[in-house]
Amino acid sequence: MRRGWPLSLRGTGALVLAIVSFILAGELGIIELMYIGCLLVALLAAGFVVLHVGRRVGQAERTLRPDVVPVGSSTQVHARVTMRSFSPLGTIQWSDGLPDALEGDARGDASGLATRAAGVDQPLDIAYSARAVRRGVWSIGPLTLRTIDPFGLVRRTHAPAGDTRIVAVPATIPLPHVAISAGEAGGALHASSDQLGQGADNLIARPYAPGDSMRRIHWRATAHRDTLMVRQEEQESTPAATVLLDLGAPRWDPSARHDTGADPAFEAALSTCVSIVLRFARDGYQVDVLDTDGTPLCEPLPGIDAPEDVEQMLLRFASLVSRRDDTLPGLAQRYAGAQAGPLVLITGILRLQDADALAPLAHHSSLPILLAASPSADALERATQAGWRTAAIGPDADLPDVWSDVADRGAHHVFA
Repeated sequence: MRRGWPLSLRGTGALVLAIVSFILAGELGIIELMYIGCLLVALLAAGFVVLHVGRRVGQAERTLRPDVVPVGSSTQVHARVTMRSFSPLGTIQWSDGLPDALEGDARGDASGLATRAAGVDQPLDIAYSARAVRRGVWSIGPLTLRTIDPFGLVRRTHAPAGDTRIVAVPATIPLPHVAISAGEAGGALHASSDQLGQGADNLIARPYAPGDSMRRIHWRATAHRDTLMVRQEEQESTPAATVLLDLGAPRWDPSARHDTGADPAFEAALSTCVSIVLRFARDGYQVDVLDTDGTPLCEPLPGIDAPEDVEQMLLRFASLVSRRDDTLPGLAQRYAGAQAGPLVLITGILRLQDADALAPLAHHSSLPILLAASPSADALERATQAGWRTAAIGPDADLPDVWSDVADRGAHHVFA
């Protein structure tokens, strides 16, 4: 809603009629036309006075619930504007500015204030729903109101609220739990409800030995064994998983270098990455999320339910774009001599020579998974022969099925 001509269609007609009346009154000498012209001008002037002197629009407060929303989900927008008028407000037209990344009906009419008492503050509540369709950090606003005088002649546009930030993060897709053996996990596996973090203490009972503190006596075990037992702490190791996201620009459409949400393949890879990271974390893994050049993309997620860490990861991913260098060919050399648990590599364009370069890396992980958004069929076949569990993850792929195939039943090809 732009600021423009201050008169409505009715007001414009009244102004034209007033001008014509003045002209004809002078040409024809009809004094009544002069009275009509003066009356119309007086009505227009009264409308301006009512809108600019007798009516006040205060500041608006806009809230978003939530203000961090996954792509494909909606946020509820609510704005409250305080208004005061000494005359009936009539119909108020409102409009809120939405970026192209959000879809919603952000305009409407509000006429409920017309019958309220004049001269007192009256709240105007505006509410609508907006759906995120593109990842990124965006702004909603400004909020504009257009009020009309009681005669319907003059209108005025107000901007009581500026911009409010909203963050559209990659969509997280629930993935099924898959049973991974202790060997594939790279260490002991424990239920996530029992995980207290890296190096959690597991209490067991052992027979009392001279020198043990009496405060360590395990009374329940003592009664059960009929001999003095004490508590002994045993260290548990938290299984670790690594998720690598290839941000090299040669792997993606050029639009992924500058614009968030512009490349569907890149967006599918980001959604796949965060979904797998959350699945590992919920299964009790400590998860490292890295670029293929070794740069951490977020803080490691502990193998426990940590909503704050998850939110920080999603906020980091909201503004991710591809980078200039291509570091995928040298990835195997950077991991030479290292042994890891589950290793998930997510990339875009994958060619035969890339699969050959990645072949040695499969032997450094107990569970190597290679997911590509735009692979060639021969590249996936070559990677499978090298020991990778492979799949394509285009925008139309069914990610839960893909995950079950590669993590549970071994190598399988799923093309989008």
